[in-house]
Amino acid sequence: MAPRANWKGFLRLSLVTCPVALYPATSDTEKVSFNQINRKTGHRIKYLKVDAETGDEVTSEDIVKGYKVDTDTYIEVTKDELDDIALDSTHTIEIDEFVPKADIDNRYLIRPYYLVPDGKVGHDAYAVIRETIRSMDKVAIGRVVLTNREHIIALEPLENGLMGTLLRYPYEVRSEKEYFDDIQDVKLTRDMLDLAKHIVEKKSGAFEPELFEDHYETALIDLINKKRSGMPITAKAAPKTGGNVISLMDALKKSIANEKDAAPAAKVARDTAKEAAKDTKAKKPKKRVEGQREMLLPISGKGGKEAAARAATTPKKAADKPVRAPARAKKAG
Repeated sequence: MAPRANWKGFLRLSLVTCPVALYPATSDTEKVSFNQINRKTGHRIKYLKVDAETGDEVTSEDIVKGYKVDTDTYIEVTKDELDDIALDSTHTIEIDEFVPKADIDNRYLIRPYYLVPDGKVGHDAYAVIRETIRSMDKVAIGRVVLTNREHIIALEPLENGLMGTLLRYPYEVRSEKEYFDDIQDVKLTRDMLDLAKHIVEKKSGAFEPELFEDHYETALIDLINKKRSGMPITAKAAPKTGGNVISLMDALKKSIANEKDAAPAAKVARDTAKEAAKDTKAKKPKKRVEGQREMLLPISGKGGKEAAARAATTPKKAADKPVRAPARAKKAG
């Protein structure tokens, strides 16, 4: 199912306007999530909105917003009052200026969105704005209203579309001086820096996010699959510590020695991960049959086939447990 737009409106550069839709560029829905349940009954926990003093449940129509000014003292703000101060430009992204991308401090970046033409009209105006930004090698800075608040958004070309990144306001970014002032100014020898550079060079490579693996997510899926199939869960052995570091120079030398020993195995693992990533991209995902369950990771051990067969025929309503799609079974790593 296609994702829903978070916002729809118009993108405007002076007198050039086109209808657009804003979609989130990232998602956390693929991650395993848990519900809180009653250990005794197995039922989900339900949260109620109650009065902090009386303990009585409060209905939605009796709940209003309040700004805390003192202990147990709040200034009540009604919906009508909030509507009165709502911004007029709630449906238009107005481009105010163009700046070099290098000028945007990474601390100001919040989250990315995809901005696409909405409907069959306005594609020419959209293309004009996109290619103008691309040709000038700049980022367009505009304003967009989401959930009644105005946000700064930076627009830049991404292939044949536009990517918009929400930016923080200055009051939301803390000064680094509050944290860095107490860092000691130490002198490093040339030998230490040369050894450290050597380690960096050995570990240098291209940025390939498709090779990243969420080890904790993989462990969660493995745990759930084992519990579903009735396999015993064994406690994980405590990790071995590296011992006390005698000196920084010794640690650097030992790191280089370890890198040399691990290099062949790391190269094989990296090449294998790349091939797996290519295979995943090359294979088209199978169309999911409504009402059926997909096994995301194979269940090993006794009864694995029977458990997989049961999962494949489980109704959709009962398939609320965390699982992973077949393509994700070939995670790089």
